This record gives sequence, structure tokens and C-alpha cells, in this order.
Amino acid sequence: MASSTISIATMSRESISIVCSDFTYSRSRTCQQKRKATVLGLLIVGCALLGLVVGSFLNVVIYRVPRHESIVAPRSKCPNCQAPILERDNIPVVSWLLLHAKCRNCQAPISARYPMVELMTGALFAGAAARMGWNWELPAFLTMLASLLALSCIDAELMVLPLKIVYTTVVMMSGWFLLAAGIDHEWRKFLIAVIGASAWFALFFLLNFASPRYLGFGDVRLALVLGFGLGWLGWRYELLGFFLANLLGAIVGVTLIATKRMRRDQPIPYGVFLALGAGIAIFAGPELLIPFQSLR
Repeated sequence: MASSTISIATMSRESISIVCSDFTYSRSRTCQQKRKATVLGLLIVGCALLGLVVGSFLNVVIYRVPRHESIVAPRSKCPNCQAPILERDNIPVVSWLLLHAKCRNCQAPISARYPMVELMTGALFAGAAARMGWNWELPAFLTMLASLLALSCIDAELMVLPLKIVYTTVVMMSGWFLLAAGIDHEWRKFLIAVIGASAWFALFFLLNFASPRYLGFGDVRLALVLGFGLGWLGWRYELLGFFLANLLGAIVGVTLIATKRMRRDQPIPYGVFLALGAGIAIFAGPELLIPFQSLR
């Protein structure tokens, strides 16, 4: 009888110990998840704020680079009265709202494009942070997204893709991806990215050679950026980005022709659709590629 009592007591203590251990583990895991969520939230907010600042700089790039002007000096000025823009009037989005979209000096209207670019850059940066979290590849994709936004705005307005922006982006992305590959030992990803960039460039070069009227060499250069970034994510992302770019371009082109807002022989800013396809592949690729996960 005494032996049974001791056994029951021992089993009770062991059960309590197991329950306490499970409770401690569960509580610890919950705390870790909360810390991770907090860190991710701070990263998203930080990237959003950074995006607003970068977006303000992109407005300078979008206006000056196609006009072969320096992006460093002189200071930004009103295109109507040439008055220099004050520091207090250069706060992303906020200054545009406080000034009621008018120049402080001459009251000329300020285009809504400026805050839109800033907000879009902030949204892209926040989305990239939410999708990828903190890792060493994130800066490369922030660079890529900022460049694609600037290039899209320029291409939509002027039908050009400045080589200075494209080549600067390639160099910066190469540096960030090299750093990520070295720290995280992701040399296989880096190799695939280089192969992807080379493949995209070769394909677009051949398309340009066959029909330079419909595919400019600016798109050939842009292929390096797209192939490099999407190649880091995997070859499926490259195929998805290329497919989406052409699908969106075809839909918009056919719609504009059908509504007689564009002629059949009129070129379209293909760089815009390449950027859109790449952006969708980056943000929605994991979900869109679920049906093709069995492919190797």
C-alpha cells in the first residue's frame, strides 16, 4: 500500500513537472514570437520612413537625369519662378500638403507626382520589409525597387531608360548581393542571379537585334537588373516576371488600340511593364508559384 502511494506521488510530481515544462516552453515561444513581431514591425516602419526620404531623392533623379543635369547641385528650385526650395518645404509629402500643392514664392501648382512617388517608394520599401524580413538581401531589393520606380516614371513620360540609372543599379545590387552571399553563404543564389542576368540580357539583345523598332536598347540594359534580382529568388521568378510583363503589356496595348487611344505601330513604354512584372513577381511570387512547386 505504501509502495503504491509513493508511486502515485512520484507520477504526480512528474506530471506536474511535465506540465510546468510545457507551460514554460510555450510561454518562452510566445515571448520570442512577440519579440520577432515587434522587430519586424519596427523594420517595416523604418523602411517606410526611409522610402519616403528616398522617394524625395527619386523625384530629383526623375527630373534631372534625363535632362543630363547633376543630381547633387544646385539645390532644387521651383521650375516656374526658379526660387530655391527651402528645407522646411522639402519634407516628403508633408510639405506638399502644408503648401496646398503650391509654390511658397509664386503660388504655381506643384505636381501631385512628387508626393505620389514618395508614397509609392515608402509603400514599396515597407512591403519589401514585410515580405523578406531582416536579412542581407533586403538592401539589394530596396535598391532594385527604387530604381524600377524611377525608371518607370521616366519611361512613361519620355520613352527612355537612362543608362546611368541602370548601370548604377546593377553595380549597387552586385555589391549588396555579394555581401549577402558572403555573410549567409548563399553563393549558389549569387551564381543563379548572375546567370539569370546574363540570360535576360542575351535574350533581349537578340530581340533588339531582330526588331530594334519595337524593343529599344534601354530595355536590353534593364534586363540586367531584372535578371539579377529575380534570379536571386530563383529561375521560376524570372519566368514569372517575364510572363507577367508581357501579359500586362499585351492587355494594356490591346485595350489602347481597341479604344483608338494608340496606333498599332506606336511603341509603348515597355520598361514600365517589365518593372510591373518584376514587382508582382517579388511581392506575389510565392503565392502565384504554388501550383508549380513540383517543378525542379
